[in-house]
Amino acid sequence: MLLDPIPVPAQLDVTVFHGIVTNSPQMLEFFDLLRRAARSGASILIRGESGTGKELAAAAIHRLSHRRERPFKAINCATLTPELAASELFGHVRGAFTGAIRERAGLFALADGGTVFLDEVAELSPDIQGRLLRVLQERTFVPIGGTEPVQVDVRLLAATNKSLRDEVERRRFREDLMYRIRVVPLFLPPLVEREGDIETLTWHFIRQFNARADQRQRGRGDADDDDIPWRQIEALAPDAHARLLAYHWPGNVRELRNVIEYVFAIGEGELLEGHELPPELRGEPPPRTTRLHPHPMSPADEERARILEALRLANGLKSRAAELLGISRTTLWRKLRELDLPD
Repeated sequence: MLLDPIPVPAQLDVTVFHGIVTNSPQMLEFFDLLRRAARSGASILIRGESGTGKELAAAAIHRLSHRRERPFKAINCATLTPELAASELFGHVRGAFTGAIRERAGLFALADGGTVFLDEVAELSPDIQGRLLRVLQERTFVPIGGTEPVQVDVRLLAATNKSLRDEVERRRFREDLMYRIRVVPLFLPPLVEREGDIETLTWHFIRQFNARADQRQRGRGDADDDDIPWRQIEALAPDAHARLLAYHWPGNVRELRNVIEYVFAIGEGELLEGHELPPELRGEPPPRTTRLHPHPMSPADEERARILEALRLANGLKSRAAELLGISRTTLWRKLRELDLPD
């Protein structure tokens, strides 16, 4: 007996919390903790897998805090070399290094009175960790090349997908800094643990892309919509629906959105069918052998080959390569380092 297609709901009963869309009891509990934590001035560490929405959570904390009228500044530590991290966070004076032709304010100076969010904080070098500890302890820092300390009043929010305790045990992260930034730990659940959210977000993203395609058809789309196809999806085939719900979503919400964008790009018609989904959702892992590598490849070699191929297709543009791989730029930078590839 053939099952009927599942229509896209005309309306969605969801909670939208500062840009985070959910229908999950687990997320509603997280929002409650987040509201309470936002009231204090304590440093907060958000733990969560890549793609779960840690920066959205940090921005929500800022908007719910008494610092909401002051700046919110965010930076991704995984994309910075130690030298660049020092300049980005603390600024530099003119002549501090070759090319420093003028004074430049860093993130902490720009966010004075507000909030600084450090994503992937575990990636900071030992030297930068020491400088950050001084900011938290003394509320001062010295710009690169400077001699005079600068007073600053900021609240620090940080995020990582690693266990800082494990990083401390491996001597990759300062224990005293861990206790300073981990005053209030918040754990953002992965997508597979958010009851009902895989289906809710599937419908949400389909409706979002349908609306953008509709606007484009009416000639009222933004310039950013130029690459959005004309397709409108009205229903899911039962096999596509089942595969979306059964998949383990290692890339979380970001990966789900990328999958929906993928099916809009490569599929046709009003019905989203199972064969339109990416290979991993269809249970078809990439082959481990090629003509150039006739023997089975290790998982690390396999991942290295995928990344190199994505970079080739993207002409070396890392942001585009990350999109092709269905991961964030942060994750791509980290993998480049882990696999000893040039970043």
